[in-house]
Amino acid sequence: MKSSPSARILEEASQGFPGVAALAALRAWYAGLNATEAIAQYLPHSTGAGRSSRAILGGIRRQLADQARRCRRDDLVQLIMHPTSERPKHVRAVMAAIDVLRGLTVPRPLVTDAVERWLPARIAKPIRAHGLRTLADLTVRVPRRRRWWASIPGLGATGARQVEAFFASHPSLTAAARALVPLGMQHDVVPWERLYVSHEVDGSRGAFRAPPATCILDAGNDYEAVQAWLSLHESAATQRAYRKEAERLILWAIVERGKALSSLTTEDAVAYRAFLRHPVPRGRWVGPSAARSSPEWRPFTGALSARSVAYALSVAGALFRWLIQQRYTLGNPFAGIKVRGASRSEPLAVTRVFGEGEWAILRAVAEGLEWVHEWEAPAAQRLRFVLDFAYATGLRIGELVGTTLGQIEADVHGDHWLRLVGKGGKAGKVALPPLARSALERYLMQRQLPVTPTLWNPKTSLLGSLDLESTDGITATRLWSVMRRFFLKVAEVIEADSPALAEKLRRASPHWMRHTHATHALARGAELTTVRDNLRHASITTTSIYLHGDEVKRARQMDAAFAVRGSVP
Repeated sequence: MKSSPSARILEEASQGFPGVAALAALRAWYAGLNATEAIAQYLPHSTGAGRSSRAILGGIRRQLADQARRCRRDDLVQLIMHPTSERPKHVRAVMAAIDVLRGLTVPRPLVTDAVERWLPARIAKPIRAHGLRTLADLTVRVPRRRRWWASIPGLGATGARQVEAFFASHPSLTAAARALVPLGMQHDVVPWERLYVSHEVDGSRGAFRAPPATCILDAGNDYEAVQAWLSLHESAATQRAYRKEAERLILWAIVERGKALSSLTTEDAVAYRAFLRHPVPRGRWVGPSAARSSPEWRPFTGALSARSVAYALSVAGALFRWLIQQRYTLGNPFAGIKVRGASRSEPLAVTRVFGEGEWAILRAVAEGLEWVHEWEAPAAQRLRFVLDFAYATGLRIGELVGTTLGQIEADVHGDHWLRLVGKGGKAGKVALPPLARSALERYLMQRQLPVTPTLWNPKTSLLGSLDLESTDGITATRLWSVMRRFFLKVAEVIEADSPALAEKLRRASPHWMRHTHATHALARGAELTTVRDNLRHASITTTSIYLHGDEVKRARQMDAAFAVRGSVP
């Protein structure tokens, strides 16, 4: 069916450069006609769908501005979108700008272009801060991973969709970016399910294999033995953590040492400790987070801290102890391996806790997220709930996202509790103090859910998605990213006044909320056993690491005790 002339004019104006009639109407408006007269003369049938003449002219101006943006002429964008009250001042300049735009061609993005050249600043800034500086860095990553943006603090789903739309409109970028990958790059480090292993290094004839007749494992090689060990753990999170460490060790043993796992010596274990601190060559072992199916996948995203190295070696030691028990191997090469700087108590006590004043700053910034820092209201409301609820209860991030309203109950004394299954599959309950309950009530109202427990849907997630129609929650990975984004925002806000705290916030993780909960509870008089039970620690020794003194007070008192000789106290 043929469209009317006015419909064709509007369709032309909605795509790229405005049409002849649309430009004539705009020129008439600049010549002095009001909006109604200009549209009636040149686009007489365009107001039939309920659009006002002003809206139509505004749409034509926006089309010109969009064209200017595509041509990378931000100066013309500002000129064309001047306030309507300043129309007489800009007549000649705008007419000249239209003529300039006619002769411009839209530039094509190149893979070597910086991300901020093509993406809005609010999207480009977190991407660049994450180390993705060019379109080549970004275009190789985007199509490889379903939630490629989840690990980038400050970048959400809405911004990610804009990035994906940009690459969808420029499909040649992906091919061009792949062409930049050096042909000589080594790709022998792949996920272990895709690794080709010869009999010499698969462990079927490992140097320290126990006699097969005495082995109680039905495993013919090291990979099968490790899979049997992983299957012992029912927790999916534990399996993922242990698999990562076992996979790294097997890959290193085969690729770097040319040995089977069951052929490693104590000297190999010492070398592996050094390797974990500095995985080299980096091109082979280190890369950005990527799906296991991606050619960009690497076992490491960077060097490990002392604590992470100690954890990796403890997992390796546990694996070998179990293999010895199954009479698969004869010895444990990781027995007795120590890691300098891996002590938990001092770094935790000093650097992984928010002080009372620091906590007040976090809450103050959180209160103004939507008004001052342009967060969406539902996202800001959810962030404030997470802060208050996690601070008041000490829950782990995985527990927060996995909890439903049906797990909250009140006992005969009127006390409120949250029943859950925590780390290691242990059932327990956590007290819900007034701060946690008031935060929950406020958050439920914001989600348009009932605050009366008898009206709750027990399957509703404690922590909801931003879609009010959904009862589903969010993933732990997503919540971790949201919290990191918040910490980075606070660091940016206070950078000028408190650079030390800003640097601390850049290192902060959501688990610091749990440390802060315990530290503040003990400082305010809660008994050590009470905090231990609420954190569900097996030993009171673990909880006691939060019993650190006030360092400011200590410094002041020591200053007073040992003042400069001759000074007046």
